[in-house]
Amino acid sequence: MKLSEKIQLLRHKNSYSQENLAEVCNVSRQSISKWEADIAIPETEKLLIISRLFNVSVDVLLKDELEIDALKDVKKCGNSAIEMTENGIYEGVLIKESINDESVLDYISINKVEIWKTAGNPKYWTVLYFNSDKEDFPEILAKVIISDEKKGGNWFVDFKSGNMKYIVFRNKILKYTIGNSKEKEIVCEECTKLGIPDRQMNWSE
Repeated sequence: MKLSEKIQLLRHKNSYSQENLAEVCNVSRQSISKWEADIAIPETEKLLIISRLFNVSVDVLLKDELEIDALKDVKKCGNSAIEMTENGIYEGVLIKESINDESVLDYISINKVEIWKTAGNPKYWTVLYFNSDKEDFPEILAKVIISDEKKGGNWFVDFKSGNMKYIVFRNKILKYTIGNSKEKEIVCEECTKLGIPDRQMNWSE
């Protein structure tokens, strides 16, 4: 399936008109029409907007051999739409330097990459914005997260699936229901025991 067809399919599935999508992407309705007619291709910035809006990786959008027909259960919240597979989609941010086995990257679709300069060790972080539909992704990740004082101490990865927030350390998976302050407090207490400062617990939800 071509990119043009995928954009049109996702738009229809989520009840977006061409005008609605144009407004979100900050382009004209004619631009959306050209994308769907395969006359023009969205810029990278616009592809990222579409990817986040419909919760589909850029890989899926761009690769003709990857289909999106398997996506089910569209859930809307305000102006955003979240596509969930039968097993759910995990989405979040992973610092590549926090893992000791890069094979875990085979289980994620990378939507965006950033390089952050830090005052710590390592000096530069490779930040991966990702989606994963691997059902046991938290368990897989917990086996490869670094826990070593020489390499920055207890690293963790935070991500979410639906209304569940996950905080994954080496051999430890913490989670809470987004909006449940008591559950979050318990998770934060566990993080404190593992040496995580308060400033690092300001996770996006």
